[in-house]
Amino acid sequence: VQLVESGGDLVQAGGSLRLACVASGRVSNIDIISWHRQAPGKQRELVASITRGHFTTYADSVKGRFTISRNNAENTVYLQMNGLKPEDTAVYYCHAPVEVPTIERVWKYDYWGQGTQVTVSS
Repeated sequence: VQLVESGGDLVQAGGSLRLACVASGRVSNIDIISWHRQAPGKQRELVASITRGHFTTYADSVKGRFTISRNNAENTVYLQMNGLKPEDTAVYYCHAPVEVPTIERVWKYDYWGQGTQVTVSS
């Protein structure tokens, strides 16, 4: 599985951006896809996640401003970010945990994209 993010940019506070994460490879094994972010000097944190059935969760810091969505036919997950704040500045990563059951065991994998930079100026 490969994950490729796009859409990061420099934007003024209050602006909007739409990030995209395209999955390729053995995507049939993917259920949950999530967006994480990491600001300089801080730990990576979960921003939002979505299941194949479109169940969503959000970090409290982005509720009401960010919307995660998914197009299963195109293997793409989007993160619509509105009302951006300087504290949203970070590298945003796409993540997909995958479980592949076999006769012997369940193989677990963690796939990450390369990240896309979002910078919000005040």
